[in-house]
Parts: sequence; C-alpha cells; structure tokens
Amino acid sequence: MSSVLFDVPGPRARRRQRNASALTVLVLLMMAAGVAWKLQVEGQFAAEKWEVFVTPAYVQALMEGALATIRTAAVAIVLSIIFGAVFAVGRLSPRFWLRWPSTLVVEFFRAVPLLMLILAIYLVYNEALGKFWSLVLGLVLYNGSVLAEVFRAGMLAVPSGQSEAAYGIGLRRGQVMRIVLLPQAVRIMLPAIISQSVVALKDTSLGYVIPYAELTVTGRQISIEFHNSLAVALVLAAMFIVVNYGLSRLAVWLEGRMSRNTTGAPTADAADTSGA
Repeated sequence: MSSVLFDVPGPRARRRQRNASALTVLVLLMMAAGVAWKLQVEGQFAAEKWEVFVTPAYVQALMEGALATIRTAAVAIVLSIIFGAVFAVGRLSPRFWLRWPSTLVVEFFRAVPLLMLILAIYLVYNEALGKFWSLVLGLVLYNGSVLAEVFRAGMLAVPSGQSEAAYGIGLRRGQVMRIVLLPQAVRIMLPAIISQSVVALKDTSLGYVIPYAELTVTGRQISIEFHNSLAVALVLAAMFIVVNYGLSRLAVWLEGRMSRNTTGAPTADAADTSGA
C-alpha cells in the first residue's frame, strides 16, 4: 500500500519511527531537567521571587497594566481596521490624485520601524496627545497600513463577476466598493485580519519606550524591585498567551458566524418550491 506522496511504512519502519520518537522525547526531557536544575541552582524557584504574584497590591498593579494593554489594543485595532479599509479603497481608486497619496501613506508607514514611529510621535506631539494616544496613533499608522494591503488583496480576490453584476444594476463605484467588495474582502481575509490584530496587541508592549504604564512596563518595574526577571517574564508571557488565545477563539467564532450567515437558511420561495 502507498499514499499519494510516500509509501506507507512497514513493520520495521514503524518500529524505527517509534524508537526515534522515544529517543527524542527522552532527550527533550533530559534537556528540560537540566534547565530546571540550573534554575534551581540559580535560586529562580525561591519563594521570595514568586510571592509578589500573590501579594494583593502587586496583583492589582498587574491587572491594571493588563487592562491598560487591552484598552490600548482594542482602540488601536478598531481604528486600524477603519484606517486600512479607507486606504485600501483609496489605493484601488481610478483617480490618481486619490490613489497615489494613499499608496504613499501606506508604503511609508509600512516601512518605518514601529518603535521609532511611536517614539517620534511622542516626542513631537506629547503635549497634544499624551502617552495613550501617542502609542495608539503609532499602532494605528503601522498596523492600519498593513491591513490596507490585506483589504486590497481581499477585494482583488473577489471574482470580477461580482463587481460587474453590481455595475450592471446601476451601482456607482463607491457603492460597489462599500456594499459588494469590502464585505466579501473582510470575509476572505478574516484570518489575516485577526493575525494582524494579535500583532497589534503584542506591539502594545513597545509602549515602554514612552513609557506608558501598560503590562510590560508594570512587569519591568516589579522585576527591578524584586530581581526576578525570569518569573516576571513567565507570568507576563502566560497573560499574553491567554489574551491572544481568547482573540483567536473570537476569530473562530466570527468565521463560523459569517459562514452560517453566508450559507443561511433557504428562502421562503425556495421552501415553498421544495414543499410543492
């Protein structure tokens, strides 16, 4: 027996695979044990390095930092999606005076390193914007430019017959973009949109350069006070993983919801026809 890509392993091959898998697991366990022993020798498992995470005052500080991170990410993600949709439509416009400025904005902010962008906005507009909006604006300009390309690719991926049919019933170009192409682009590119949203959430940690009191800055202050950088890094990583996992599950739910709305139930006329 053979599959399309390779021959199905026989008894000896399966035995070699099991032995190799067992050896790999054994090596990984030995490496993990070595790392744990080294950390124990360095005192990284000492109670004083971890008790801060059960101290109410510090737990409250971490929760406030987490809420600041989530609030910043939520505002930045919503504004980035709006920014990306607007500039994607601008890049697809047949009018050169709208298409070329949109292209220039998107390509420029995609190329500028985000850390430099946040710092530059803060240094120039700090008095007018403050730390929160300086961070949000940097995230929006960068992630919105990336999402503009995502939306543009999604609209170009919609079959041309969709727009031709819309023009055929008398819709104008702006209506075709808004009513026909953009909703389908969102549905097509939803995984990429959610992926960029996760990137925006993680990029909030760059607020330390301002410094904005989000989760990473709070954790850094705790690590400086208690000299427990490893413990803080592990706790912050776990918190980011939980939030990102929740965002990923939200994406799965939205994708399923949109798929059900697309397929939908049969219309009344179809139901009457099938019943007849």
